[in-house]
Amino acid sequence: MSSDDSEGTRDLGAMVITGAGRGIGAATARLAARRGYAVCLNYRSDEGSALALAREIEAVGGRALPVRADVAVESEVEAMFAAVDRELGPLTALVNNAGVLEKQCRVDGITADRLQRVLAVNVTGPFLCSRQAVLRMSTRYGGQGGAIVNVSSAAARLGSPGEYVDYAASKGALDTMTTGLALEVAAEGIRVNCVRPGFIYTEMHASGGEPDRVDRVGPGTPMGRGGQPGEIAEAVLWLLSDSASYVTGAFVDAAGGR
Repeated sequence: MSSDDSEGTRDLGAMVITGAGRGIGAATARLAARRGYAVCLNYRSDEGSALALAREIEAVGGRALPVRADVAVESEVEAMFAAVDRELGPLTALVNNAGVLEKQCRVDGITADRLQRVLAVNVTGPFLCSRQAVLRMSTRYGGQGGAIVNVSSAAARLGSPGEYVDYAASKGALDTMTTGLALEVAAEGIRVNCVRPGFIYTEMHASGGEPDRVDRVGPGTPMGRGGQPGEIAEAVLWLLSDSASYVTGAFVDAAGGR
């Protein structure tokens, strides 16, 4: 997965990245813009980060459109994709990256409200966004094809006992959705793949109550360290690229050997 940005002179169409204001989403947006995509920077609440990222991308000649939308709300998702149609042109790629987790706890401490919050963003959101992408990219509806990458988690395989079993379960659902959707639209010009990051240095860990979690658990991986958002972005962009033209329904584990 090369970091070569030689595609940057090409117009690769529009890409929607959910949860793009920081972490893996922001790293993916930067790399995508360098490769030649016009990027829609979706955010739910952190407008400042999304606007700053848009300015950064535009300062080096890229195109970026910040759009506020809660991916769990169907009307807001529809409005976001309509804005992309108007402002950026034909959609060719979607990265379902937005995700949430809550304070570390065991299953016997998880409430229905917490479950609903986690599943709304981590499961309903990717379904709603993928629906809009398929309606635009599928040859069944007159589209020219495209690619979707879901950002799951190694937690889907490992379960996150004692910390985030609900989050892990939501990512397990996203894995299943990846397989099903990939098979559903494979003959319609759309490839659907998944990246499963491990312990990555992002702000998300603060939401779980342990901002320095990667420093604690990263050294225990076979590679002996946590990962960087840019390393995940490289995997995402490879799966979206023509270099992966015969890859669909695949999972790339970017978890340092876990």
